[in-house]
Amino acid sequence: MGILEKSSPAGRLLGIDADPTAIAISAERLAEYGPRVTLVNANFSRLVEIASQYGFRPADGILLDLGLSSLQLASVERGFSFQLEGPLDMRFNPCQGKPASELVNGLSASELADVLYRYGEERRSRRIAQAIVAARPIHTTRQLAEVVAEAVGRRGKIHPATKTFQALRIAVNDELSALREALPQAVELLAPQGRLVVISYHSLEDRLVKQFYRQESQDCICPPEVPVCRCDHRATLEITTKKPITPSELELKANPRCRSARLRIAARLAAG
Repeated sequence: MGILEKSSPAGRLLGIDADPTAIAISAERLAEYGPRVTLVNANFSRLVEIASQYGFRPADGILLDLGLSSLQLASVERGFSFQLEGPLDMRFNPCQGKPASELVNGLSASELADVLYRYGEERRSRRIAQAIVAARPIHTTRQLAEVVAEAVGRRGKIHPATKTFQALRIAVNDELSALREALPQAVELLAPQGRLVVISYHSLEDRLVKQFYRQESQDCICPPEVPVCRCDHRATLEITTKKPITPSELELKANPRCRSARLRIAARLAAG
């Protein structure tokens, strides 16, 4: 709503979300803006295709919000939260792809450990994976959370299954690959001086965005040992936030779930 209000009266908004429920709720909330809003149920890895189809190129600004919504976390049947008893699903679109239960009950211990380490940065991945395999079949979120807790114990305020759930969700939805595909497409769509804003919620996403911004803000990306530039790469972005913007104390009080949010902004440079 804020974007539509600030861009009134002629600004248009294209919203893309893989979750059909999120699209339906957004359509209801934004109905008053009429034809200024276009909502598409799809993955943002198809950004250029969708923006071209609906006449949104070039774009003055692109916002990629990579987090889960409170609605998704609160939906028992979606299986995103270990605090609620629900099926091990975790798909953004329940009609596409394989649910988390297939990974949990189908992967070998070594494959499962690799998923937990790669996408959850879980140092105890082998121990957790072995415990999961030994406890199969696992059908619900609470079952999985309890298996992880028993395998590694409880320490501190953060639940021991947090990284396991993150890793499975990322793997189920192929989130990092989608982000890698979407970032260069966003640059392609932006008008000169258009802004690319990305809000990430864990270090894997933030690192990927940071590295992409850094690469696209340089004219040469050849390895240091190469004496003469051979890549012919030209900078496409100017980084406007040298450090990520984090939530204020006021924002944290209003929404504690945003504590891990990191916002980075870059501006599109003119071609040539």
